[in-house]
Amino acid sequence: MKTQPIVPAALVLRSSPQGRDLPWSPGFDDVYHAEAGAFEQARHVFLAGNGLPARWQGRESFVVLETGFGLGNNFLATWDAWQADAQRCGRLVFISIEKHPFTREDLRRAHAGSPRPDLAAQLADAWPPLMPNLHQLDFEGGRVRLLLGLGDVADLLPQLLAEVDAFFLDGFAPARNPQMWDERLLERLGRLAAEGATAATWSVARGVRDGLAAGGFVVERRPGFAGKRDMVAAHHAPHYRPPAPPGGLLRPALAAGERRALVIGAGLAGAAAAFGLAEQGWTCTVLDRAAEPAQGASGNPGGLFHGVMHPDDGPHARAHRAAALATASLVAPWLADGSVAGQLAGLLRLDTQGDDDALRLVDRLGLPADYLRWLTREQAVAAAGIDVPSGGWWFAQGGWLHPGDYVRALLGAARAEVLGNREVHGLRREHHRWQALDAQGQVLGEAPVLVLANGLGAAGLLAAGALAEAAPLSAVRGQVTLLDPGRATLPRVPVAGGGYVLALPGGRLLCGATSQDGDADAALREADHLHNLRQALRLGALHGEAEDWAGQAHGRVGWRATTPDRLPLIGAVPDSHAVVRARGEQVRLLPRLRDGHGGLYLLAGLGSRGIGWTALAARLLASWVTGAPCPVELDLRDALDPARFQARRVRQAARRASAFASGLSSENTAGSDS
Repeated sequence: MKTQPIVPAALVLRSSPQGRDLPWSPGFDDVYHAEAGAFEQARHVFLAGNGLPARWQGRESFVVLETGFGLGNNFLATWDAWQADAQRCGRLVFISIEKHPFTREDLRRAHAGSPRPDLAAQLADAWPPLMPNLHQLDFEGGRVRLLLGLGDVADLLPQLLAEVDAFFLDGFAPARNPQMWDERLLERLGRLAAEGATAATWSVARGVRDGLAAGGFVVERRPGFAGKRDMVAAHHAPHYRPPAPPGGLLRPALAAGERRALVIGAGLAGAAAAFGLAEQGWTCTVLDRAAEPAQGASGNPGGLFHGVMHPDDGPHARAHRAAALATASLVAPWLADGSVAGQLAGLLRLDTQGDDDALRLVDRLGLPADYLRWLTREQAVAAAGIDVPSGGWWFAQGGWLHPGDYVRALLGAARAEVLGNREVHGLRREHHRWQALDAQGQVLGEAPVLVLANGLGAAGLLAAGALAEAAPLSAVRGQVTLLDPGRATLPRVPVAGGGYVLALPGGRLLCGATSQDGDADAALREADHLHNLRQALRLGALHGEAEDWAGQAHGRVGWRATTPDRLPLIGAVPDSHAVVRARGEQVRLLPRLRDGHGGLYLLAGLGSRGIGWTALAARLLASWVTGAPCPVELDLRDALDPARFQARRVRQAARRASAFASGLSSENTAGSDS
């Protein structure tokens, strides 16, 4: 998906004939809501039009999709109704798309007279940086979730993966914003509609009704709001409902007490799996071969998290951006209360390009300063507090975390049962239960869902069980260097770029890290310490020669599980023994080791960015397992799908077969001509 820079809306208040100040859009020459009141309009048109709150009562979850967020009044009114309903659903997910969002400051101004100033204030506090992405904002301890898509609805709607129970079709009038009400766009809503889905809108334009009807909705007119004679309400009743593809959303047909998962691995990946599933009401048991969690690659004293910057802002950059923002949002309360050691005060990544080129790139990408900005060398020195050699990129949402603290916080929040000294040697499935086996074939644990989150061990378990192709994971050795308090100049924030340095509690300096493929040496090496120390010298945290510091260096060795494309593996394990269908080269069409009774899943390959991937991986894996709305765009989900390498091989084989057939055809033609 090609992204475009976000252009914020301008807040303009225009007096109505009755003397009320109404928010008005100069770009579309229209008001954001009727004079009779935004909440009143939301209750009449969108809530009542979709049979709410009655339809969500007694349900575990309910999903709403809105086509125009605007000021967020429909969301706030829905949240207000959810709060007031004693029989409300357990989780409310509100997905909304907005091409021109307001800034945080304008959002606060616009809601100065809100009927629910408390909810409006929480929304403004959680407001994300204005850049293209799906942004997850959690309220009520995660029981109310806003999945806010910033961008054009025509671009984002095809990128959504969700089963939607109610559609709120809002936006400026069709005559002023025809793209929002395009008939083909409305027809596509049927792809997202859950069984029994409904839709409502204030517009009764013929094109709106025809688009809904083409998407399988039965449309009816109802009394309108605030002087409008009619509005539209609809229910989804398609003649045919196509089955979900093997790699699509799947809601397991499990009773509440059966929603259990067995997770192999108690590092960052395993903790992410347990946390994400617990958010969806699942119970998890975590097995690990070590006695305590976070003893493998997650055992370092510190790790960085930040986005990446790339000129084309492609899937790699967008995935890292989504991951960094998810991390910052999740860990902020834990950093504030001291349960996780670390820092969320920005991160500096050095770059040798010139200031003018960097500033032009920032301007072209349109990324906001509260996510990314360029610092000249002088600005970088002031921000970092050390004598860095160049300017660089300032990631305002970046920082560092103590991996062990992070793992324990995630497992604690998940209330997961963690069983140490349990080394898993094999897997099998019996009676719709996945089982983890020890070396003697005895069952260590079983559940309908099993998640492999044990890094390099996941590939071995898949290969040993002949269940699927081994995951394409390789071991990369890394050594970090730690200096005790002393003469080192401690940076105010983490500094990266050809290595990294960060200040740990107690005045220690962490320097890292080496990267050696296929190196199994577990011993600390002086040469690797010297490598890290030279990087720290270049970054400005040390002075003199690396050899001057080597005598006081100590550290740690670990192995990162990495993939060929340096992106993690998150999702259902592909069934490589099943027959690939004709269009099987599309990753979502590849068969998987899962069904309505459970399945086998993979969360691995976090590589050197495990801290940064964890929060997003938690929510993405949970979507795969439970059928909850996907927290990222479809192209990003595909980019992280464990089946992507198999899909590439299928595509390559298809191209070879096509080329071979074309060659035969050419030979036959030549023969007939002769």
